[in-house]
Amino acid sequence: MHFLLTYDLVPDYLERRGEYRDSHLKLAWAAAERGELVLAGALTEPVDTAVLLFTGDTPRAAEAFAEADPYVHAGLVTRWRVREWTTVVGEGAATPVR
Repeated sequence: MHFLLTYDLVPDYLERRGEYRDSHLKLAWAAAERGELVLAGALTEPVDTAVLLFTGDTPRAAEAFAEADPYVHAGLVTRWRVREWTTVVGEGAATPVR
């Protein structure tokens, strides 16, 4: 199953993220190495949202990531949420439909 973790970011996110970025990326790469995090990044024009794609049987890995994320703790994220995403097309689709 796939889960999307979405972050709503503060307006000055790009200016403020510097001191937390290394620890945020360390957390993200560790989740990727465990096979939990598939892709992650911020949307642009404007940079007001970040999206992280997780895989697993439950949303717990995505929730735990947000709960531990330095960006969340530092107030760079105004709101986060996890939703199941039913993926049906593509090589990595969790529930392929043809």
